[in-house]
Amino acid sequence: MILTEKEKDKLHRAILSYLKSAGLMQSSEIFEREAKISGELGPADILEKKWSSVVRLQQKVMSLQSELDALKEEMAFYGPGKKLSDSNKVSENLPRAPERYNLLGHREPVTALSFHPVYSVFASCSEDGSIRIWDYETGNLEKILKGHTATVNCVAFEPNNGQLLVSCAADLSIKLWSFETFECTKTLHGHDHNVSCVRFLPAGDFILSSSRDQSIKLWEVSTGFCIKTYLGHTEWVRTLTVNFDGSLFASCSNDETVMVWGLEATQPQVILSGHENVVETVAFANKEAVNLLLTSKNKNGEEEKRGKNPEFIASAGRDKVIRIWDVWSGSCLMIIRGHDNWVKAVLFHPSGKYLISCSDDKSIRVWDLSSGSSVKKLLDAHGHFILTMAMNPRYPLLASGSVDKSIKIWDCR
Repeated sequence: MILTEKEKDKLHRAILSYLKSAGLMQSSEIFEREAKISGELGPADILEKKWSSVVRLQQKVMSLQSELDALKEEMAFYGPGKKLSDSNKVSENLPRAPERYNLLGHREPVTALSFHPVYSVFASCSEDGSIRIWDYETGNLEKILKGHTATVNCVAFEPNNGQLLVSCAADLSIKLWSFETFECTKTLHGHDHNVSCVRFLPAGDFILSSSRDQSIKLWEVSTGFCIKTYLGHTEWVRTLTVNFDGSLFASCSNDETVMVWGLEATQPQVILSGHENVVETVAFANKEAVNLLLTSKNKNGEEEKRGKNPEFIASAGRDKVIRIWDVWSGSCLMIIRGHDNWVKAVLFHPSGKYLISCSDDKSIRVWDLSSGSSVKKLLDAHGHFILTMAMNPRYPLLASGSVDKSIKIWDCR
């Protein structure tokens, strides 16, 4: 052993003192005889205190190791010899641990999140059937909206003034809520199965919805009428995304495809195939990301257009990979690997430089769109699968929701 005789004697006395205080008299008598201990034993709780100190030190070491790993990651990101100043960090606006808030209230997994375009609030929905409105500056719960009778799968604010909130649920309904009164103003029926996703078009006058009934529907907000149904997928349509001007939308499905649609079309304009399992999430690239992808792939924008604006899409799912697609050529430009479980959500960073993803492996990851390499990892960001993310359109904040029933707000700096 590495202990000196004096240290051994102290340890033996501490052990004997603990055994006697715990009422283990037979064991203490045997130990006292074999260790040949005599005289004063010292405080009865000395061993417990030392054990508690060791546990605290282990936790501190683990915390310091996490901080060290984060600093190493930043050093690798910013390059050797560069000072990690606050100005450097702010310019990137990437999510950083620890979280600003860990919001608890939902009784079941959190399924979707949406930031208000004007006010400092966001909406969350859950398998508990409720929608909750939170203030992200204070972390306070502002309002609970009840009306759905089953899992609420998706919520989305009207993108211009946020006066309306739309939600959809496993009760086959879509509901429109007034942000002024927090009352349900319309309930839309038309899908024959679980309604999985809803999205406003950029002008805020129409809503798209997708369902397990394999259909996508276009609804007029003012009347609540369904004015068009899109059929093409052969299985559950999971998620929808709309491009920045509202001329196109894309859908992903259990049939392992991504389909790109024009609003007036009856058939998909492009079908993107390559995933090897259910496609859980899809997102159109913003203008900044489009410019970066055109540059990084050495493509000339004018040549690429051929009468159409260049468009790129990110998709991901249960095959654990993220794919970046050139919409009009139908080609996969990049395959990003790194997650160890299903990828549940992807979004393009406002700067256009990065893609952010979350997964059932409990991590949030940031990827460089130029190279596909990982530049940031928030490992164990939640205690269970991460189902959803949202990026604040006005402030550098990211929100994530999980099967652990929590919502976390992450500062991006």
